[in-house]
Amino acid sequence: MSYGMAAALQAAIWQRLSADPALVSLVGGAIYDAAPQGTVPDLYVILGPEDVRERGDGTAAGAEHRVTVTVVSAAAGFLIAKQTAGAVSDVLVGAALTLDRGWLVSLNFLRARARRSRDGQLRRIDLTFRARVDDGA
Repeated sequence: MSYGMAAALQAAIWQRLSADPALVSLVGGAIYDAAPQGTVPDLYVILGPEDVRERGDGTAAGAEHRVTVTVVSAAAGFLIAKQTAGAVSDVLVGAALTLDRGWLVSLNFLRARARRSRDGQLRRIDLTFRARVDDGA
């Protein structure tokens, strides 16, 4: 197994999301690697946690990353959050990302969970994607 491609995968996902015109038209530049501090936009995307499992074979060290991308919205309903989550999914599913280390074998949608915050002020959709990577290092 190799966890060595995790940073390269995260950087490639962030770059792909940040460069997509449809997603940028919804959230502007509000695509983060960490929760924003201070004044928070009403709608933003944040790269979240990941779980990684060994998936190497006889030819290369590899891993399966289950990556979470979260959409957070302060809108009263879920519509804009779901539209944004759909745009995130459209950008990532099947994307041919170029990694600084290793290569992406596949990137697929796994699941989503939509919910309200405890105080009811925010809407949150967690999208989980399965990325299979191989290490050429």
